[in-house]
Amino acid sequence: MTNLKKQTIEKNIPTWLTILLATACGIIVANLYYAQPLVGVISSSIGLSANSSGFIVTLTQIGYVVGLLFIVPMGDIVENRKLIVVSLLFTAVALVITAVSKQAMLFLAASFVIGLGSVATQVLVPFASYLASESSRGRVVGNVMSGLLLGIMLSRPLSSLIADFFGWHAVFALSATAVIILTIVLSKVLPTRKPSADTHYTALLGSMWHLLRTTPILRRRAAYHACVFASFSLFWTTVPQLLFSPAFHFSQKGIALFALVGVAGAVATPVAGRLADRGLTRPATGIALLTVVISLLLPLIVQTSSPIGIAVLVISSLLLDAGVSANLVLGQRALFSLNPEIRSRLNGLFMAIFFFGGAIGSAIGGWAYAVGGWSTALWIGIAFPIFSILYFATEKK
Repeated sequence: MTNLKKQTIEKNIPTWLTILLATACGIIVANLYYAQPLVGVISSSIGLSANSSGFIVTLTQIGYVVGLLFIVPMGDIVENRKLIVVSLLFTAVALVITAVSKQAMLFLAASFVIGLGSVATQVLVPFASYLASESSRGRVVGNVMSGLLLGIMLSRPLSSLIADFFGWHAVFALSATAVIILTIVLSKVLPTRKPSADTHYTALLGSMWHLLRTTPILRRRAAYHACVFASFSLFWTTVPQLLFSPAFHFSQKGIALFALVGVAGAVATPVAGRLADRGLTRPATGIALLTVVISLLLPLIVQTSSPIGIAVLVISSLLLDAGVSANLVLGQRALFSLNPEIRSRLNGLFMAIFFFGGAIGSAIGGWAYAVGGWSTALWIGIAFPIFSILYFATEKK
């Protein structure tokens, strides 16, 4: 590809390609969350004890973090389209295994691989940033991330509804089919991008600790989002248990519809990208972090199983999803403004750190709800974004 042709692509990324990348990110990342509302059903089906059922979600998240640290950085040295296609092929095979699995160990091993291969999303997002011009990068990344966040938010209600009608095996079978089709499409339409960096893989991995130490903006943005994503994971791990409890008596379909309402929070994603393009990252970050705190305070202040209580939970979920979505895009926009040659490594580190925060939130949320109930879980959830606000207050203007 000539330099002239490359510049033309960068300045004029087609709308259809942005939509395709957003759709791809949504389809892929949803695999990390399909099992979350089905943990009880799956664990009993594959013979996993109640005490060990959390591994169904945790191993997928661990696989994702491992992929972020060891696969995503390869986007700085390996042709990106090939890396994406190979990752998706592994994901598809693992999904087929989970769809037919009847043994706990086989299912858990496949869950780990699903997480590992799903990091293709975090090769696609920097890919979109390479194709966009500097002036439109926030908007393009915001639009692509809208697809990713919609995938996260739609995954839970979608898996609940499919499992209710066809059984939980069908969730993974349908996802495997979607990923296979997506792999074929992306292999045909994605432009080639061969990084110019001439670095060995071992040196690439070795450089990541150096990047973390020498890139203050990476440490800050990762810390901010690790905290809010911990709250996000805590909320969505515990609120289905609350709604299913005798206080609300929600059915699986009712919980799915509740989760579906939260999808509207993704509207904050492109808005945040545009604010970042205008140089308003700092005030927008403050608003996003404060929104997360408010979202968790509301259900603490109003605790009732009446329609008012349900309305408060709906508003809380919308605000939480909006705050987390906006903060994510603001962080990625800031990182993608740095050296393009290290962009995949920066994104891998950023995502790994905040997903680790999410795993902590899920684990603590389940424990807090079991030990102290809904209020205890919420207070712990509020502590995370408050810490990020205190850290944010030290940021120099």
